[in-house]
Amino acid sequence: MKLYRLLTGPDDASFCHKVTAALNKGWLLSGSPAYAFDAETKTMKCAQAVYKEVEGVDYVPEMKLGEQ
Repeated sequence: MKLYRLLTGPDDASFCHKVTAALNKGWLLSGSPAYAFDAETKTMKCAQAVYKEVEGVDYVPEMKLGEQ
């Protein structure tokens, strides 16, 4: 089964650490990161799609993807 997540956060070191943690748990990058300006907070936001292949587990909508 393939799992998909979209990691999001502010454009700072905490976002890089979030992506690094996911990579070290076996998640793989899917495409390029995206950046957008949040006019309300006047900050840049980042997003990075990641995926992971997991065997022996069936998908159910209630599963916590980050725990896989």
